Amino acid sequence: MKIQAPSPVPPSSPHPTGGSAANAGGACSFASMLAAATTPAADQTADDERPDFTSMTRQQLFDWMNQQIRSGRMSLDESTPFLGMTMKISAATGEPVDMASDGERIDFVAKARGGIDGALERRDYDLLARLQAAVEHMLKMQGSAGTAADGRGV
Repeated sequence: MKIQAPSPVPPSSPHPTGGSAANAGGACSFASMLAAATTPAADQTADDERPDFTSMTRQQLFDWMNQQIRSGRMSLDESTPFLGMTMKISAATGEPVDMASDGERIDFVAKARGGIDGALERRDYDLLARLQAAVEHMLKMQGSAGTAADGRGV
């Protein structure tokens, strides 16, 4: 069997370039859109939008984490410690507790720091590093990055 290479097909109309008259009528260039999207103002969160990780439901943490991933501010790998903190198993049934119906407020900074202590005891340095990064990220988002050090290398 012989496979033939596709023959080039000429475009039906000329493609406008960045400097053409077709693009000059108020349309934004990719470079200007990229610059606007990556300015520091676009990355900063307003004070009234800052999450309070010290009093948050599991659903609120989950929603915040998904927003961070969708906006490109957090990778899937960076989200793993946050995802772990949204899990809850009922001691009575052994079944997961639905986060949508669970209104309990949790201090996720303290929860992550407790996880850091456990990771140190088990010598799980991978988990330790991920939890430290999560605490640093939470404190940065709350605007209290100066309080990140508390004797655990966080």
